[in-house]
Amino acid sequence: MSFQPVVPLSGYGGWVFLNRTLDQQKDAFTQSGEAARNSAYFSETINQVESAKELVSDRRLMSVALEAFGLGDDINAKAFVRKVLESPTGDREALAGKLSDKRYAAMAKALGFGDGKPLTNDRVADIVARYQDRSFEAALGEVDNTMRMALNLGSALQDIDSSVTSGDGKWFAVMGNPAVRKVFETALGFPTSFGALDIDQQLEQFKERSERVLGTSDVAQFLAPEGQEKLLRMFFVRSEMANPSAVQSHILTLLR
Repeated sequence: MSFQPVVPLSGYGGWVFLNRTLDQQKDAFTQSGEAARNSAYFSETINQVESAKELVSDRRLMSVALEAFGLGDDINAKAFVRKVLESPTGDREALAGKLSDKRYAAMAKALGFGDGKPLTNDRVADIVARYQDRSFEAALGEVDNTMRMALNLGSALQDIDSSVTSGDGKWFAVMGNPAVRKVFETALGFPTSFGALDIDQQLEQFKERSERVLGTSDVAQFLAPEGQEKLLRMFFVRSEMANPSAVQSHILTLLR
């Protein structure tokens, strides 16, 4: 039986509780149920795989690799995933380099098929750790999806920062990652219709409002603890404002 994450409060109060108990909850989760079995299978089997074609032919291995980078929805897109994994990650004209969602490039680089780099034990361990983190986040999302997005933010921003050099490029990568984009859109108070704007207009709006609301238009600043904390505080405040019933439930919980 898998461990179910526990978050007794919604909003920022729940986020504080989650952070205080995160190590214990993640340990309990990763040592139980499907996450533990899949982690062991990947660790024991992946070094026998010599090509992207072989990996996508093993649905269980493919699932772990995709989930590790938050791309589990692509589990049935075998041809697409194979092409991504066969992409040389240093080639911007290859598929992994062209995609605005930089999670694909991160996955291709980690597995190394397109770059001709055999998997090392360290890279296998990193993929398994990512898989366990993303699996915990998915289970957390069944309890409270805002918590899932908040917990995913740090690692997602690190991937963006390491794979993109220019300031505007980092914003385009934020816009290309649905979960990260949602955190920023919510924190900055953009309406649901915002995504219909021209992409360059979106870029300017993100930068302008981020500077005004959060004090910086540099995505890299949100990797620092204080920058990320400010972003997440605003994210939780605006999420609760958009869901009055959650606020009422929070108040009743405190009264009890």
